[in-house]
Amino acid sequence: MEKETFLTPEGLRRLEEELEYLKTVKRKEVAERIKQAKAFGDLSENSEYEDAKNEQAFVEGRILALEQLLRNAKVIQGNGASGEVTVGSRVRVRDLANGEEYEYWIVGSAEADPSQARISNESPVGRALLGRRPGEVVEVQVPAGFLRLQITGLGS
Repeated sequence: MEKETFLTPEGLRRLEEELEYLKTVKRKEVAERIKQAKAFGDLSENSEYEDAKNEQAFVEGRILALEQLLRNAKVIQGNGASGEVTVGSRVRVRDLANGEEYEYWIVGSAEADPSQARISNESPVGRALLGRRPGEVVEVQVPAGFLRLQITGLGS
């Protein structure tokens, strides 16, 4: 059984657009590069041909991966309306060790981007926050050590 892929509506749209681009534009570009490289003659010492074939393999692999992700996609609309943290929730927390406040958006692993405060529901912090409510304290083991986070709010 394949694992469900949780996506926000925005994430679903981005992945569908990427898949469409790869299938309609990028495939043609790579095929043209291969055709041009073949025209150079001896393929055994043709770095342009080798590069184009490698790119083709990457593009085809990404297409297969995107098709699988989209086939197993479950669009989430979580916004904290239930009063607890769910996939799709924006959650504000306070680090009890230093008092700093953070806001995270809990998303599926396909959309995770820690630099944009989008953390996966499968990450240690994401997993610890799921199902919790404002006011609760979660304790999380992370690579940098141990965190104690208090949930201070949900929503935008």
